[in-house]
Order: sequence, then C-alpha cells, then structure tokens
Amino acid sequence: MSAARGRFAPSPTGDLHLGNARTALLAWLDARSQGGVFVLRMEDLDPQRSRPAAAVQILDDLKWLGLDWEEGPDLGGAFAPYEQSRRAEIYRVAVERLLDDGRAFRCSCSRADVARAAGAPHASEEGARYPGTCRAGPAQPGGPTAVRLRVDAGSVSFVDRVAGAQSFDVAAAGDFVMQRADGVAAYQLAVAVDDAAMGITRVVRGDDLLSSTPRQLLVYRALGLPPPEFAHVPLLVGADGQRLAKRGGALALGALRARGVRPERLVGWLAATAGVGDGQAAQPGELVAGFRIDRVVREPAVVTESALAEL
Repeated sequence: MSAARGRFAPSPTGDLHLGNARTALLAWLDARSQGGVFVLRMEDLDPQRSRPAAAVQILDDLKWLGLDWEEGPDLGGAFAPYEQSRRAEIYRVAVERLLDDGRAFRCSCSRADVARAAGAPHASEEGARYPGTCRAGPAQPGGPTAVRLRVDAGSVSFVDRVAGAQSFDVAAAGDFVMQRADGVAAYQLAVAVDDAAMGITRVVRGDDLLSSTPRQLLVYRALGLPPPEFAHVPLLVGADGQRLAKRGGALALGALRARGVRPERLVGWLAATAGVGDGQAAQPGELVAGFRIDRVVREPAVVTESALAEL
C-alpha cells in the first residue's frame, strides 16, 4: 500500500454541482491510482454561509456517484475532526506560533482602511494590497485585530502536476490575513494546517485556486510544514465560458438524480470531459487502471444543454 493520501474538501454552502463532482472524481482517481487513502474534509469555516443540511447532502451525493473514503466527518479517523468548524483550537495554536516566531503580526486595519490607504495598489483577487500599516504594531491599539503573515520580497516556485512549472512574485500578495479580527481562521491558514496535519500528500483541485497556492506555500514555509504535491485541473464552464459555481445557479447533482440520471452515466461523462475513459457509463473503480493526473486535459470543458440532455 502506498503512502499517498489524497482529499476532497468541499464547502457546504450549497448543493454539489457538476464541477465539484468532476474535481472529486479526479481527486479520488488520483489517490486510488496510487493505492492511497482518500480523505473527505468539510471546509465550513464561514459560519454565516455554511449549512449542516448541505454537508449531509454532499456526503449523500458523493456516495451516489460511487466515491468512497477512509476518513471523513461521517467515519472519523486518526486526524479527526474532519470539519474545519471544529478545528478552531488547532488554528489558534498555529497562529500563536507564527506570532511568537515573529512571522506574523496583529493588524487593526479593516478592509476599508486598506482600500483607503494612500497609494495602495490593487491586487487581482483580494482588493487593495496591504501597505504594511501595522507591521510595527497595531495602528489602533486596544481594539480587535486580525493576524497577518509577514511577507517579504521573493518568489515561490513549484511544479504543478497538471499546469506545469509555476513561479509567483510573493510580494504582490502583500501581508495576508491568517486570522480574522473575529478570531476565525482564514482559508489560507486553515487549508495548509489541515492538509499538513492530516498527512495529505496529493491535492487535486480546480485551477481557479492555482493563484492561491503561493500563499499557502508561504504558510507551510513559515510553520515548517511539508507541502503536498498540487494538481490544478481545468474547470467545467458554461456556454458563456464562465465557471460553474453554486451562486451562479449551476446544475446540481440533486437535480440530475431527480430526473433519473444514472450515476455510472454521469461518471463516464465527467471523466471524458477530462480526457479519461471513452465516455461510456462506468463505475469510478473501472477508471483507476492507467489513470495519471498529468494526462488530464489542460483546457476547460464546456457544459452544453445538449450534452446534459443526453445523460
């Protein structure tokens, strides 16, 4: 048995849609093709948007699709709990370590403060780049503070198993948030801490997260943790070229199930959109032999109404 450990980590903020299902399938195939363990983790950090009912439905949809896992919210495991909402103390300890080591600092700036800062350039993903206002101490002491990772000039390079060699100027990210002012861990911290704590060696996820990987690698580096290998797979997109998303009304697995689509038919079709298999109905296990994540197609797959009608 290989030491490979893969995972799928959905956010229970809505129904599982086709894009989520495809990523889960590819992550499962990657782990199984290595004789490895597959882990399911719920990324329910956001208490306002996460819904327990959605988490239950996600588990049911994945099982209907034919996927299984050795560790997860419903099974437990050596690295439980497998819900981020129950791992707050683990994140707190990591944040305190970063503060004690001088790798992070407390910041009293709100997003509005950062946006108003004179000369603050705009980053592509997170609005205005943080200008370093509180690096020497909170500008407004005594109030609530977030915790930011101290990011110095340099670059982060890695080889993605689908997208190839990558290199990013980390200074462009600025000092980013590790813990919000309300005490909730930020995604960039939680995902790195959890993957390291759970021994995850292979991360397969959508390529919309490729640009966040350098920040996570900085967290691994700051905490002295071993990073996994990454594979960012192209997304499913609609006819308009936009990625499928929960808030965009993308077709949910529940809707397909309700109209009688067979899981084997959906598995075969989802795999074929990534260049795996021949598009015929298949159980996930039938696609494991010969699977290689580096052979996944590198272009987004378009979901058309005619293709869905044929399922």
